[in-house]
Amino acid sequence: MSYYGQQPGYGGYQPPSSPPPNHLVWAILTTILCCLPAGVVSIVYAAQVNSKWQSGDYQGAQSASNNARTWAIVSAVVGVVVGVVYFIVTLAAASNT
Repeated sequence: MSYYGQQPGYGGYQPPSSPPPNHLVWAILTTILCCLPAGVVSIVYAAQVNSKWQSGDYQGAQSASNNARTWAIVSAVVGVVVGVVYFIVTLAAASNT
């Protein structure tokens, strides 16, 4: 028996139609170009998204996607900060000689 406005599925729950983005490309690029340790963490989470989705762990897949994105951002920010600090130190060292 279906009530008006109720979604089909078990207990009225219908799983999302597509998996969340895994951010794998961004994770790989930030690992190579920015910060290796944080980028590797991002890759690990990105690799978990699709497998969790296929096993029916939709919340776990969304959490892994969010973590992959967060760690890719951390990697990019750390890479930019290290690059700016390196540039400033190099500039200061060149001006002293």
